[in-house]
Amino acid sequence: MSIALLFLAGCSALGNANNRPAEPEPDLSELVHAAAEQMVASNPELTRYSPMIAATFVSIDNLSQSSTLGRISSEIMASALARQGMQVREVKMRDSMFIEESVGELILSRQVQRLTAQHNARSILMGTYAQGQDYVYVSARVVRAGDAMVLGSADFRLPLNNNTRSLLEGQGGW
Repeated sequence: MSIALLFLAGCSALGNANNRPAEPEPDLSELVHAAAEQMVASNPELTRYSPMIAATFVSIDNLSQSSTLGRISSEIMASALARQGMQVREVKMRDSMFIEESVGELILSRQVQRLTAQHNARSILMGTYAQGQDYVYVSARVVRAGDAMVLGSADFRLPLNNNTRSLLEGQGGW
């Protein structure tokens, strides 16, 4: 009888191993900071292209459209790159970029030369995102201001949960 009880206890312990609590979903800030670390690790010379200005990340389906997700992703990535040693110039203080209230800072290609000269910027943070069924895919890159060569890039995916949906609401998606 005691052997049978030990056997049953062992089986129930094995059954519980598969019923572990789900790991928490990754946080946008954590994913962006990890992506910034990856970007600098893959090109340690990236910080030589300081100072940098940041543009709002835009929808891959409509490059003139963004959302709260695009704006906050850009802000967090600029902050994360600054922690990695990149000098980041704040450009929202003036009319130096095309700013539309619901979109954010979108760098118009005809203004790039003027903006980089005005802010003495050597690079620009840019990014896109795409909404899928279960995830939002984000691609960020730092490009050299003079010739648009990609100096560093990183990609990540964010679970499409209620929080992420609310960040996308303003773009005509959810």
